[in-house]
Amino acid sequence: MTQQLTHHTSMWVERLARFGYASKGVVYGTVGLLAAQTAFGTGGRTTDTQGALQTIVNQPFGKFLLFLVAIGLIGFVIWRFVQAIKDPENKGTDAKGLAQRIGYAANGLIYASLALTAVKIILGSGSGGNSNSTEDWTGRLLSQPFGQWLVGTAGAFVIGLGFYQFYIAFSGKFRKELNLTELSNKERQWVMAICRFGLAARGIVFCIIGWFLISAARQSDASAAGGLDEALQTLAQQPYGPWLLGIVALGLVAYGIYMVIQARYRQLITP
Repeated sequence: MTQQLTHHTSMWVERLARFGYASKGVVYGTVGLLAAQTAFGTGGRTTDTQGALQTIVNQPFGKFLLFLVAIGLIGFVIWRFVQAIKDPENKGTDAKGLAQRIGYAANGLIYASLALTAVKIILGSGSGGNSNSTEDWTGRLLSQPFGQWLVGTAGAFVIGLGFYQFYIAFSGKFRKELNLTELSNKERQWVMAICRFGLAARGIVFCIIGWFLISAARQSDASAAGGLDEALQTLAQQPYGPWLLGIVALGLVAYGIYMVIQARYRQLITP
């Protein structure tokens, strides 16, 4: 009986995790599509993940669609905490393993906040607009003792995450997580190319956000900080801005597709 219960629980954890990856993909795909429309002059806007939720709810059957996304995001949060606490992937308790597991927990908290925003929008108690939450928490950090050092360290860490995305993209390390045996060689090549493009685009965005944080630390000014929306706006304001924004926007769409690929083909080890 206990074994059946454990198997049943594992099955539900896996389903929630896969649904969670797909929902994350929908959110990033929406951000990328809106930014691509802006770059190509066909409407759209630069926004962040919260703005993407508001865009979803404004579609036909939007509340139902956002409800599904919210359930998926909650599933993703549960999966991240399972990875952090139960350690089904055997990351271990050495320094590297603990760092990865703490990273899973932190990622879970970030997406818990996004899931809560989705629920608030559904209930009509949240705008889901482009409120700069990055600026808010940067201001709180700057008001602490050694606040500038804390924000600067956070900026360096986010840039490090950006370079880690580049490393994963170009080393192809993510390939080990995917079971692509049922695909042809041509299909596998396409999957790898899309995943690499998506990870590289996300790496660029992380590096820009990290640079914003370092600038905020140097100036001791929270308004210099910015999130995903501000990173995309910065790209648009550069020489050849529409081209740069368009490439990164399509990359974010590719990252959304990569998340859907994870939902379908990731080899999940559930407790």
